Amino acid sequence: MMDAGRHPNIELLTLSEVMDLEGEAGRFTATVVKHPRYVDESRCTACGDCLAKCPYKAEDDFNLGLEKRKAIYVYFPQGVPSCATIDREACQYFKTGKCKVCEKVCNREAVNFEERDREIRLDVGAVIVATGFEPYPAGKVTQFGFGKYPNVLTSMQFERMSNATGPTGGKLVRPSDGRHVKRIAFLQCVGSRDARHKRFCSAVCCMHSTKEAMVAREHDHEVESFIFYTDMRAAGKGFQEYIERAVSDYGVKYVRARAGEVSQDEEKNPVIWFENIDEKRVEAMVVDMCVLATSLVPSAGTEGLANALGIELDEYGFFATDPFSPVESSRPGVFVCGYAEAPLDIPESVAQASGAAGKAAEIIFGAPNLVKSERSG
Repeated sequence: MMDAGRHPNIELLTLSEVMDLEGEAGRFTATVVKHPRYVDESRCTACGDCLAKCPYKAEDDFNLGLEKRKAIYVYFPQGVPSCATIDREACQYFKTGKCKVCEKVCNREAVNFEERDREIRLDVGAVIVATGFEPYPAGKVTQFGFGKYPNVLTSMQFERMSNATGPTGGKLVRPSDGRHVKRIAFLQCVGSRDARHKRFCSAVCCMHSTKEAMVAREHDHEVESFIFYTDMRAAGKGFQEYIERAVSDYGVKYVRARAGEVSQDEEKNPVIWFENIDEKRVEAMVVDMCVLATSLVPSAGTEGLANALGIELDEYGFFATDPFSPVESSRPGVFVCGYAEAPLDIPESVAQASGAAGKAAEIIFGAPNLVKSERSG
């Protein structure tokens, strides 16, 4: 990210939306609206003085609601550009016209409450869409108690909790009482492969749950992890060996059973109800924490962006591409890569991104005519 932020040929337009794309491949004009952050990116050094003095708080989206942040904040420490942003919904000045503490303490005079939307028009030869994914709302899969039981988390929340820069400083503790966890259940396919929610497989859940179970053991050698799965989809290079290492070196236990429900006992321990396939009976397992591997779906705004770019979506809401060229959208000159196109893991996303960049370079340097003639010949 730092390399991209400092590169002389890369211009980052943060807090920006593409509203329209006119023209044709090689001669596009994109209309972009840059929304205000109310802090001058060229002046702000992310020193933190404004964050320390701001008296108002809001939910921390980056830490998925596990803690609060200030109304003026830096999204995350390694963010590019390294610049504060004011949350208009949480800022007292925008609510009542009073406060401006951040403006008063900023020695760089970077805070600007008068900043407004700006429209920018860009002349470009090609467009690459790489909008990624977001987790499916776990609360929609009601049988697992997310939002109702405090010790039921999503995999993304667990990821932040286990990170040294996260809300607990890397300590695996229960939100209900702060007690260190010793038994963790990971439930797969929450909202995925489900006709009531999302019918597709999210591709990466088996592996990220395995990784998180291994990380949990590294944090505390007494932790036991149980992964409840429908079937293990470890199709990538070295993936099966990774699972075998999780079992042999980290004591991860795989339970072939799709959990049907999660309840809670008197001590707020999650209780996993599942069918023991071998014994053909329903059983219950009590754990300290339950982690839900929710479906990963197209990012918010995907439909609006597709309309702005004039390209199509597929039946699952991802950007539709040519089946024989999975980086080409329905509009010539607009390319797609990564999870914006379909559920993909990191190596596949990187490879596809290289393909999209190559296709864009063909247009910019005039190669498309040569390619078309070769195909027609």
